[in-house]
Amino acid sequence: MKSISGSRPMAEPALLEIENLNAFYGTFQALFDVAINIAAGETIAVIGANSAGKSTLMRSIVGLTPTRDASIRFRGENLATLETQHIVRRGIALVPEGRRLFRSLSVEENLLAGGQLKRKGPWSLERVYHLFPILKERRAQPSTSLSGGQQQMVAIGRALMANPDLLMIDELSLGLAPIVIKDIYAALPKITGEGTASIIVEQDTGQALAVAKRVYCLRGGRVTLEGAARSLSREAISAAYFGV
Repeated sequence: MKSISGSRPMAEPALLEIENLNAFYGTFQALFDVAINIAAGETIAVIGANSAGKSTLMRSIVGLTPTRDASIRFRGENLATLETQHIVRRGIALVPEGRRLFRSLSVEENLLAGGQLKRKGPWSLERVYHLFPILKERRAQPSTSLSGGQQQMVAIGRALMANPDLLMIDELSLGLAPIVIKDIYAALPKITGEGTASIIVEQDTGQALAVAKRVYCLRGGRVTLEGAARSLSREAISAAYFGV
């Protein structure tokens, strides 16, 4: 189902509901009246080409990019005026593009840093190691000595240590080897199986459609397509993605 600058109602109550999201870098407007929603435990994908506004959307949700007149409601509370630290405490965790690990810390120290909020939930150091066994083997190594895929596992594990109700992963597979991408995507059902909602930002539409219940496509900072992943045709996605 196509939706321009809007989102269709969900059967389940929204965990996160965004309306009229306009985001700016100085005087440059990067997002235009974006509206998305996600239910508790749901996985949605946000797809689009480079500079479509995907990362800006993620940053706006956690208060890292200025917005105007936006309604960003999480469990009914408007987050638009809150600082990032307070948004994170409410149960939203972002795995940023580029991972942004603490270079001076070991793998385990990076993971423990994610647990500083001490939110209650299913995720602990041992649970993360069970999810990504290679991290336990390399827990004492500097995080930057790992491969790109292993660093992405650390970044995801660090976010899980905060026991979020909503996990957002920006450009999950960008620059990673196919076998690593397969391993990370294989771990996603174990994450969502704990009731954690997730937003996956992807350029690989095939991967996105395989794991998401619903998909949003961004182009030029606007929502150009939204619908159930299984119902969207390749032709509709291509038109929304490339504008042709």
